[in-house]
Amino acid sequence: MATQHLYAMPVEQTGWEFDGATEISFTWEYDDERAALLALYDKGKKQQWDAAERIDWSREVDWANPMALPDEGIPIFGTDAWNKMNENERAELRRHLQSSTLSQFLHGEQGALIATSKIVATVPDMDSKFYAATQVMDEARHCEAFSRLLHEKVQLAYPITPGLKSLLEQGLSDRRWDMTYLTMQILIEGLALAAFQRQRDHSQNDLVQAVNAYVMQDEARHVAFGRLALRDYYPELTEAERDEREEFVVEACYHMRDRFNQIEVWENVGFSREKVMAAVANSEVMAQFRQRLFTRIVPTVKDIGLWGERVRKAYADMGVIQYSEIDAEALLEADNKVAEDFDAKQFVKQGIGAEGSAAAAE
Repeated sequence: MATQHLYAMPVEQTGWEFDGATEISFTWEYDDERAALLALYDKGKKQQWDAAERIDWSREVDWANPMALPDEGIPIFGTDAWNKMNENERAELRRHLQSSTLSQFLHGEQGALIATSKIVATVPDMDSKFYAATQVMDEARHCEAFSRLLHEKVQLAYPITPGLKSLLEQGLSDRRWDMTYLTMQILIEGLALAAFQRQRDHSQNDLVQAVNAYVMQDEARHVAFGRLALRDYYPELTEAERDEREEFVVEACYHMRDRFNQIEVWENVGFSREKVMAAVANSEVMAQFRQRLFTRIVPTVKDIGLWGERVRKAYADMGVIQYSEIDAEALLEADNKVAEDFDAKQFVKQGIGAEGSAAAAE
């Protein structure tokens, strides 16, 4: 079924074009290699997977709660507005909120696909080109997986939000290769990892858990790629160049935090903007969720060296400065292990056993 027929609200067009002017960079230096990036490239090659085979698409989702998430995560849960709703109305709200989230995952993965193809062309060193080439395939696979989940199982979609659209355009229209990295690999991928983790860890549906776990295994490498590349490059910047990038990080983080309210969904299902914005603003669970969205971004921004006073002050104001002490590398390794554990569980369910699981993984 064409996506246009699934959209929950009218869309004027289903395409988007803008000038992504850039400089294409070739290099004839094939021996200037960084061991860490080449090791990541090797890992990326070995961890390629087939979304049609690794995931069991025969599993179904519940129409009334497709992602099988607890109602306590809905901002109006427990309020008078929630208590007045009947079960059909609650089911419709769950379905729209979850399909909107899943739609933004899908749109963001297409953004990552385009951004990484741009990185292959623009980054000046060969080892980064090698790894970015594996990520292009990863992102295509993620689009495939989320598109299939959205089209075959949920059968409801939302267009890209203005906030995500704006951030993608900024990162993809900047001529400087590092700004594409910073926008996509550090900010958007970092935010996505935290959002994927919520569904992976809180969903009670095996299919939803598996899709998010396997995508996160790839995304963990992608963020590591951005960390390695920018951590080497940013010490070479002038103070003015670093200030410009720190200002961009601060603006982008406030933008992502403040636009994460799904206002278009609430209005589409009949809530007034004023009432729902007040409910979201006063929701403790939403405040906590917004903070947790930055668990992956804050330590990575610190690690790549964009840790001036402006950035630290902004993160303190957001209430997320404490995440700077998180071991980002350990988090990413944990994401990899969760995916491996999912594989092991699937083999056990199929009666293969631990030895067969290890053999299949090889």
